[in-house]
Amino acid sequence: MPFNIPNSLTWARIALIPFFVGIYYLPADVISAEGKNLVATVTFIVAAVTDWFDGYLARSLGQTSAFGAFLDPVADKLMVAAALIVLVHLGRVDSLIALVIIGREITISALREWMAKVGASGSVAVAFVGKLKTAAQMSAIPLLLIEAPVMGFDSLKLGTLLIYVAAVLTLWSMGYYMRCAWPELMKRSR
Repeated sequence: MPFNIPNSLTWARIALIPFFVGIYYLPADVISAEGKNLVATVTFIVAAVTDWFDGYLARSLGQTSAFGAFLDPVADKLMVAAALIVLVHLGRVDSLIALVIIGREITISALREWMAKVGASGSVAVAFVGKLKTAAQMSAIPLLLIEAPVMGFDSLKLGTLLIYVAAVLTLWSMGYYMRCAWPELMKRSR
């Protein structure tokens, strides 16, 4: 396992997850509900920024690695899953929406792993619809976490709209990736 700055940032993102979830378990006399929301939102945003930053550093410093390419999406999916579970627990996201998003992430990760094993990973490379899904999801989650007006907008309404958009894009992108992989799946199932 190469130990470099990008991989260290990815590990730091994973280490933030227990802190992110744990903040909601602190008693109200230690931190208010608004304080919990603020700390969780900032933690999630920091994790999202380090996701972009570790990729940028890996490329610019020439520190890309197979391990980093594996670990980075795992860290992303763990943070998003943790956030969605917290939001379901808080009653800010419907459990069906969380199930759709988390289920898609697991399915596509497994599909990509299998396609890589059979030497066809290029057919399930990240597509534009997947990037749109990620943008909607990463915008929705902080808005739902903060649960306070943001620049005059009701963050819950805007966050809810964006998480539904993310869920639709999640299904669309899953269909896209499955369609791309279908010929290989059919060829290998014989």
